[in-house]
Amino acid sequence: MPRAKVTFQDVDVSVTVPAGTRLIEVSEKVGAGIVYGCREGECCTCLTRIISGAENFAPPSILEEQVLKDNLAPRRHRLACQAQILGGEIVVVPA
Repeated sequence: MPRAKVTFQDVDVSVTVPAGTRLIEVSEKVGAGIVYGCREGECCTCLTRIISGAENFAPPSILEEQVLKDNLAPRRHRLACQAQILGGEIVVVPA
């Protein structure tokens, strides 16, 4: 099974996770500073800046794209509750 290395720059922690894991799940396990409200991709509370490795996530869903647009999220930002990790190396920080 493919794996990914995820680094949370705010807490200087790196972990290896299986592909298919959502970013918010990893954040909770390592105590990173990504907060969330709904976990459904509607509130934009878990907005996260992708420092590197954006190509290692599944493309945003239509819902995520709309929420990012409605909230004027900058480029290279994703909703941690929706961002599914595919593999490779990723570095993130709460927005």
